[in-house]
Amino acid sequence: MPGTIKLQIGKNKLSPGFFQTLENAFKKRENVKISVLKSANHSKENMNKISEEILKKLGDKFTSRIIGFTICLKKWRKKCV
Repeated sequence: MPGTIKLQIGKNKLSPGFFQTLENAFKKRENVKISVLKSANHSKENMNKISEEILKKLGDKFTSRIIGFTICLKKWRKKCV
């Protein structure tokens, strides 16, 4: 399926339910965009921490890119170095 799924991180931050939704999104798509809302205490410093936590939980086949307060995730077929 073409396109990108968009998710949001709010006051619950990185909950187990969020990761379940994220894993389900990657079953259908290769790209996911995550918007970090103000209620998640977003700041430029926290964006890197949030991105690293997500990548750590997902595994080696994923990469991220931060644009403003949006984290763009991509799933690859092979492990990323």
